[in-house]
Amino acid sequence: MTETYKALVANRQNGKLAVGFEQLSATEIGEGDVEVAVEYSTLNYKDGLAMADAIPIVQKDKLILGIDMAGTVVRSESTRFKVGDKVVLNGYGASETHNGGYTQRLRTNSEYLVKLPAGISTRQAMAIGTAGYTAMLSVMRLESMGVVPESGVVLVTGASGGVGTVAISLLSALGYRVTASTGRMDEAAFLKGLGANDVINREELSEPGEMLQSTRWAAAVDSCGSHTLANVLSQLHYSGVVTACGLAQGLDLPSNMMPFALRNVSLLGVDSVHAPMPLREQAWSRLAKDLDMAKLEALTVNIPFEDLPAAAGKILQGQIRGRAVVEIVA
Repeated sequence: MTETYKALVANRQNGKLAVGFEQLSATEIGEGDVEVAVEYSTLNYKDGLAMADAIPIVQKDKLILGIDMAGTVVRSESTRFKVGDKVVLNGYGASETHNGGYTQRLRTNSEYLVKLPAGISTRQAMAIGTAGYTAMLSVMRLESMGVVPESGVVLVTGASGGVGTVAISLLSALGYRVTASTGRMDEAAFLKGLGANDVINREELSEPGEMLQSTRWAAAVDSCGSHTLANVLSQLHYSGVVTACGLAQGLDLPSNMMPFALRNVSLLGVDSVHAPMPLREQAWSRLAKDLDMAKLEALTVNIPFEDLPAAAGKILQGQIRGRAVVEIVA
């Protein structure tokens, strides 16, 4: 009997996207020089958008979904990897232009894979996922601009989400004073347990504000966009820095030039999908060193593979706290 592999697949017909589980043959699990037995994946906000077809993420008529995966190499034609290596995939067009991680087996290009550093298991890699890896990239960008703990308070917006929770954990471990902004004030104790010194209601930032406001933040990690990011810009100290990596509130940026021209602030984009391999490897190395794995476990929830479609709607509604790990049953 020909072996098949369970996968969550998106099919586009007549302009509409249908998402469901299928059993795929070995010829349908992707193309490339490395085959991976997938052990874990994760559910990100972007995965929710893809399944809902809220924005045109899925660009093929048929694709395995999932922007992340971690597992063990079972076949390799690449000199970079050997059978038994533990690897992680984040982005690089997974779930957009080629097959992603919601599958028991994935064949992919070795250029998309990072060998996991010692100290990070495949499950921990997916507890981190694209969201946590993006948080690390954001922290590294702040550091590259000279932001240090002595600079002042760092704001983290979307604090209860995947990027936010990991960013708080990382920043606090590195000695920064952190303020968390969340729409779920009942999570204040949880966020403080991750390392936030203060927690504010997102309503302080989510409505239209003045073009230039009283200074509050030395730096910020923003995953919301729209009015939230505009207000953060207007509240940065002189030479303050904000990294922008998400669009949970919206795609727009209703800001103005005053924070830039009068306060010398910097707005830095953070892209996780096409980040070059050396930067990816540096980020994963830093995560192995700087992220408290006990805190990571505390902010992680488990989602059964079969529950993914239902969970996608919950993450879009902000009903999933922290990081969501999906166990892919082999």
